[in-house]
Amino acid sequence: MKWNKYIFSLIFTLVSVCAVADDSIPSTAPTLSTYDKHVQRYRRHWESLIPKHIVIQNAGNMGALSVGTGWDYGKNKQWETQLLFGYVPKHQTPRAKLTMTVKENYVPFNINLNNAFYVSPLTASIYINTIYGHEFWKSQPDRYPKGYYDFMSTKFRINIAVGQRITWRIPYDKRRNSKSISLFYEVSTCDLYIRSKIVDGNVPLKDILGLSLGIKMQTL
Repeated sequence: MKWNKYIFSLIFTLVSVCAVADDSIPSTAPTLSTYDKHVQRYRRHWESLIPKHIVIQNAGNMGALSVGTGWDYGKNKQWETQLLFGYVPKHQTPRAKLTMTVKENYVPFNINLNNAFYVSPLTASIYINTIYGHEFWKSQPDRYPKGYYDFMSTKFRINIAVGQRITWRIPYDKRRNSKSISLFYEVSTCDLYIRSKIVDGNVPLKDILGLSLGIKMQTL
């Protein structure tokens, strides 16, 4: 019995010493090599090219319907860059046409309504739009008097817009392809319409402003 107590005490002491010694070993993260750091940067840069949202928008001098994708960035994700392709029905022209738009949005702040919804009281946008077709030109054709359309083009339009949004944060357990959905509207105009207003002050605002509606689905 006496030996049993002695052996038990010795085992307990050895286990305690080993535990203390193990705790005293500092846990340090592995040091990354120069190559590992390069790989991390490389992956991070390529991952930043992955589109973060999908946009569907009608009108806005981009076509009857435009569909595209975009990226948001900035400290509070207040900046957005979007690439959209639009469709213009033939209407009174011989054929339908396609458009392409590069758009930059700025959303300065949001207001939370509750845990599910928030509002963006102001959005500001500037975008360049082009329409595909041989009947549209980049520089003034010779058939016009010199300097008549010297700084204008029917191939490209510069647009500005302001609007508002309301966003629904999809509950985590109900998310499938998106984590939030935004509905928005914009009031826009383009350089050609602004020029018309400057040249002829009698042109009403309703003739140079357009209303556009859209939906944005945040995928990442």
